[in-house]
Amino acid sequence: MLRKFERFTLIVFLGLSVAAFADQITLKNGDRLTGTVVKGDGKTVVLHTDAAGDVTIQFSAIQDIKTDKELHVSLKDGKTAVGPVTTADGKIEIATATAGTVEAAREDVTLIRNDAEQAAYDKSLHPGLLQGWTGGANVGFSVTRGNSETENLALAFNAVHTRLADKLTLYATSINTQNNLATPSIVASLETGGLRYDRNLNPRMFAFGAADFMANALQYLDLRAVYSGGLGWHAIKSDPTTLNILGGINYTHETYSDGAEVPPTPPLTAPTGVYQSYGVTNRFAALTLGEELSRKLGKSTVATQNFYFYPDLQQTGQYRGIFNFGTVTKISKWLGWQNQFGDIYVSNPPIGAKKNDVLFTTGLNFSFAR
Repeated sequence: MLRKFERFTLIVFLGLSVAAFADQITLKNGDRLTGTVVKGDGKTVVLHTDAAGDVTIQFSAIQDIKTDKELHVSLKDGKTAVGPVTTADGKIEIATATAGTVEAAREDVTLIRNDAEQAAYDKSLHPGLLQGWTGGANVGFSVTRGNSETENLALAFNAVHTRLADKLTLYATSINTQNNLATPSIVASLETGGLRYDRNLNPRMFAFGAADFMANALQYLDLRAVYSGGLGWHAIKSDPTTLNILGGINYTHETYSDGAEVPPTPPLTAPTGVYQSYGVTNRFAALTLGEELSRKLGKSTVATQNFYFYPDLQQTGQYRGIFNFGTVTKISKWLGWQNQFGDIYVSNPPIGAKKNDVLFTTGLNFSFAR
């Protein structure tokens, strides 16, 4: 009998000890829940319990809260108080270690996080270089046979690494179309790639540095490298719409190969060794001007548009322009349908090459987040 009484006493003592070190929430209907407060958003509070797991409670249904462990409580005025939380007279009291007890009206509470949730949130604001990436890949392919024999492959990739104060963007595209008739030829061959780093100076202004590369076989462009730097302005920065305005300067280095060979005059058939244009290397400074727009259309579609203008500072009157417009419609979490339109304009291409390259691609989009 004595041993049973000792066991009963030990169980009661352990139960009371556990309750004493657990967070407690008392509801307005008199129910009391014990566990660990995980997080809250001013409307609901998530309490982790041993018996029922995570329980979501309406904040308006709570009469009292008492926690033994520290919580990170964010208020409407932008301040955050850290410490054990209690309620009294309809107010939240946070017993901070440095500022004493901080009182706030219940309706002024915007966020509540425990240490683990706060650590995860802080990590999301400052992810390492291998974390925090979002982006996707576009794939389009077509084949024709019969009177024509062509193969077209369009690929695109982009990745964005966003942190609280900066952003790194990577991209690459490739469009290749081959004509496989009796006299094979290249119908289109365009490759682009680059990266850009943005650093916020204040909520509206940012500085940027970029490196962009392009090769275009039909314009005899072996490689164009553009190194830019400047300032940007977040003209619109909201959840459905963003609009950035860019201005800066760049250094451009471009290399062209020889153009098309001039055909022989009949009845001659031997190669002439004469070309419509000859290889040249250009180096010059230019302005970088642009705008970038992104807009959510409904729940599943995002439209993006950008325009960049590069006036030559050494040969005034010469310039380049790039316009892009695209949409991505989500089919599932990782799969979507994409359409892309682009126009690349060069005011002084080599002789025999056109000034405009107009592109349209459509196909699948595969998105990712890491």
